[in-house]
Amino acid sequence: MRSALKNKKTMWLALCSIVLAIMVAGCGSSNNNAPVKDGNGASNGADSGSNDVRVVKHAMGETEIKGTPQRVVVLTNEGTEAVLALGIKPVGAVKSFTNGKWHPHIEAEMEGVEMVGEEGQPNLELIAGLQPDLILANKMRHEKIYEQLKAIAPTVESETLRGEWKNNFKLYAEALGKQAEGDQLLADFDARIDEFKSLAGDKLNETVSFVRFMGGKTRVYHTDTFSGIIASQIGLARNEMTKNAKDTFVDEITKERLPEVDADRIFYFTYETGDGKAGDQEKEWTNDPLWTGLNAVKAGHAYRVDDGIWNTAGGIKAANLMVSQLAEIYEIKLTK
Repeated sequence: MRSALKNKKTMWLALCSIVLAIMVAGCGSSNNNAPVKDGNGASNGADSGSNDVRVVKHAMGETEIKGTPQRVVVLTNEGTEAVLALGIKPVGAVKSFTNGKWHPHIEAEMEGVEMVGEEGQPNLELIAGLQPDLILANKMRHEKIYEQLKAIAPTVESETLRGEWKNNFKLYAEALGKQAEGDQLLADFDARIDEFKSLAGDKLNETVSFVRFMGGKTRVYHTDTFSGIIASQIGLARNEMTKNAKDTFVDEITKERLPEVDADRIFYFTYETGDGKAGDQEKEWTNDPLWTGLNAVKAGHAYRVDDGIWNTAGGIKAANLMVSQLAEIYEIKLTK
């Protein structure tokens, strides 16, 4: 009798163990496969790889992000550079401001990335089809479609563009759960700037001017621009036109105003969209006696530089490349 009872007890314990194992396995399967809802109410469509939850404050409010985003869609050029610099290849990104698909300096890293339209007009259907778990956007560009974006996936929007690439970079790093890496990359950039300043000496007193040729128009770029912000951080002196400008962004000029552009060094770049009009504008202006008579031009200190790096890309990769090119022009050997 005792033997029978003992056998029944053993069988009961074994049965309970089997049931418990099945329950645990079922719970684990549910946790791994069920879509996670974000703070905007959207499903992320993928396992975030972590159960941590953080709330990111941004230009359009607050967004709850769970875990580490794995499928990121980026809707600005500078945002794309931020994501790449932080070691993440986005599943989708907007087209670069260039007559190609991506800026040449990031093209190799963007192989296999889906293009989801233009920065000013992203394709929502394509974005949704990629099943992102995070969308990085910008209020200046995407305020009107924020509700649609956050219905697809958790969406974080930076406030503005132009010279704000550092603040935007910090926001994107936070959204991606990579604040430490982001802080280190910015510290490395600042260290390069400090080294440039320490080696430049009196060259910092030489005035600089930034000119951009576009289809049918020419602009002078001042302090609230991508190149202008970097010039200010380095401490490069600006010419009188920029110091006295009413608008800190740009002045659109006629050819008669070219003498105002003159400086010790002129950097000019051309925004070519593929129709050749910007190239024609550059050729016409740089062959004009008003241009060739500028002191910087006569001294051989007018430099044609890449528009993507010096203006339109607007991100951390372009910033580092611009500093490298400036160092080469100023004959400064940076160690970083």
